[in-house]
Amino acid sequence: MSLSNTSQLLLRNIDLLEAKQVLLVNPPADFLTQEYSQQYPNCNIDCFNVNYMEHLAIAKLKNPQVNCYFSACYHSTLKHDLAIFFFPKSKTEFSFMLSMINHALVSHAKILIIGENNGGVKSAPKLSQDFLNYCEKIDSARHCSLFLGEFNNKIINFCLDDWFKNYQISLNDIELTITSLPGVFSQNALDIGTKLLLDNLPAKMSGKILDFGCGAGVISAYIGKKYNLTELSLLDINALALKSAEKTLAINNLSGHIFASDSLSNVKEKYQHVVSNPPFHQGLKTHYASTEAFLSNIKNSLLKKGDITIVANNFLKYQSIMTEKIGKTETIMNKNGFCVYYCQK
Repeated sequence: MSLSNTSQLLLRNIDLLEAKQVLLVNPPADFLTQEYSQQYPNCNIDCFNVNYMEHLAIAKLKNPQVNCYFSACYHSTLKHDLAIFFFPKSKTEFSFMLSMINHALVSHAKILIIGENNGGVKSAPKLSQDFLNYCEKIDSARHCSLFLGEFNNKIINFCLDDWFKNYQISLNDIELTITSLPGVFSQNALDIGTKLLLDNLPAKMSGKILDFGCGAGVISAYIGKKYNLTELSLLDINALALKSAEKTLAINNLSGHIFASDSLSNVKEKYQHVVSNPPFHQGLKTHYASTEAFLSNIKNSLLKKGDITIVANNFLKYQSIMTEKIGKTETIMNKNGFCVYYCQK
């Protein structure tokens, strides 16, 4: 794993990283923690990540100075004298993280905020003004910027439930309440692609269902309401999505097996139906590898005559992958820039 641009910028300001107990918030999956611990061998490093892939990659380095946490919410009795925030794709998610972490900071803790210039990091001073005495840009390189701030010691009570946002959908006589946390795909309304998928599901569905990249749980909630004889399993790489899906199912009086997975890494069962509006963004960058790995290997997780239905932007070459790896794949709908593909094992 080479160093990301953000990590390179951070490490060239190595003097600012001196601390006894540092918290890295959503650090990238690279060798940052290794470089950091070599420079400061007496520093304890905690890595809190909502991305399961990045969490696993850092944990697999097995650095004795580093503790890794994957969750939707950071719980710790430790007090950190330095917190480093890697700016997320959503400004609201950044505010969410600041609110979550403030209880775990010592008085006047040093705060570093780093991110890509086109990803919203320039708004860090405005977004952090309720938490920091100041927030100043101190360096920039490789299309990234680094900000330095100081905790203002105002502890703002954090309650996860306060950050869920609800909306209603009504589709094909199915009424649902969707609830999601900041940064989760389609947080504010039903997106076009998912609606197209739900309008074109198999006429009959029963047995075990896998919702790959479940997000806030829209697809599974709809299937659970429409098809009574289904057993829902939902996976996602993002802890905030998983927590949102859990709450969406509960609020609609549904249940399911919800779990983290890097593509199919934690899939152990076989399913009669697989459905997905697969993600193709990781952070700010377009990223197809996870979905392509999913489509290339999902056949092994399908029962006899099991099927898969996905929706994707029509410029993506997923149909050819499905045809090669699973079987003959039909385009059952092409509308508004999206295609719904169906394939039976």
